[in-house]
Amino acid sequence: MLYALLCYHDEDVVWSWSKEEDDAVMARLGQVQEKWVKAGKLGPSLRLLPTTAATTLRKSEDPPLVLDGPFAETKEQLLGFYIIDVEGLEEALAFARELAAANPGGAYEIRPVGLYNADPRTAV
Repeated sequence: MLYALLCYHDEDVVWSWSKEEDDAVMARLGQVQEKWVKAGKLGPSLRLLPTTAATTLRKSEDPPLVLDGPFAETKEQLLGFYIIDVEGLEEALAFARELAAANPGGAYEIRPVGLYNADPRTAV
């Protein structure tokens, strides 16, 4: 079953890390990711740029309104995600627990994937 692991953290904290701190966290995450890649369970993963680089399209307007930024009223922001192919929720939780041990702070939201187009050129 496919799951998306959505990575939330306080982006002010993450983007204030020194290069050395960031490299250390990314190296620890890389060790976790390598294990799951070798098991054939880790699909695409990515790290998003800060919300200050985001643009929001509000579809409640006609025509839709385009705004700078996400305007999230939260302490933690979506900073990236993983797509994993696991047996079920327990295995997804195991991956999230390993990531949590490697990365200080934040939270991981585990959400089943309803549709996945690995190659958008072939999507119908």
